[in-house]
Amino acid sequence: MSYYKYHVFFCTNKRTDGRDCCQDFDAKHMRDYVKSKIKKAGLAGQGGVRINTGGCLDRCELGPVLVIYPEAVWYTYVDKEDLDEIVNQHLQQDKIVERLLIK
Repeated sequence: MSYYKYHVFFCTNKRTDGRDCCQDFDAKHMRDYVKSKIKKAGLAGQGGVRINTGGCLDRCELGPVLVIYPEAVWYTYVDKEDLDEIVNQHLQQDKIVERLLIK
């Protein structure tokens, strides 16, 4: 049994070589937004959800990206509304958000 039900990693990488990177989309701020939302909903901690910075997840060209374990489900997002949908559907209702899925 896993310590957390879901472990979410946000790519917050800032590349300096001109290639696309998740931080171009304010990924750190978006990670902080979700982390705060999870805490306010009482979902954080053991048996719940953990939100982490993942550094470079090496899929920035599809980004911004996040991955949710233990299922290894990869998502992209555009705005807070997309992140709200991931929180509400995936992290609270155990339903994959197909329209944001990266395959």
